[in-house]
Amino acid sequence: MSVTSERMKEQRKIKKLTQTSLAELVNSSRSSIAQIETDKYTPSYAMLSLIADALDTTVEYLQGKTDSPLKTPHNGSDDGYDKKHVDLADDELIMSFEGKELSEDYKNSILAFVKMLREERK
Repeated sequence: MSVTSERMKEQRKIKKLTQTSLAELVNSSRSSIAQIETDKYTPSYAMLSLIADALDTTVEYLQGKTDSPLKTPHNGSDDGYDKKHVDLADDELIMSFEGKELSEDYKNSILAFVKMLREERK
């Protein structure tokens, strides 16, 4: 099994979730979750991001890029002052993917997608 499938299954069990309940949280099917956990299907980054959020971990952890399942390193402060706030609507914000700057069209598409997701959750 891949690191992703092993860690996903492990975190799901730690959270005491069934495949069905995890599927409901990420708006997917139980069979899709089962296929990911058995390496029969490789999830998209977007799906992996939804799964990571549902499991209260990070995509990087699920992919094996880090060994810490925590969303942010804990430094003893829970007040949120150590977090960096980025406003996606900031015109000076430069978005990049795999080291290459995204075009304005891509940036606008991402912003539209984020707005749509936010509206769906209201």
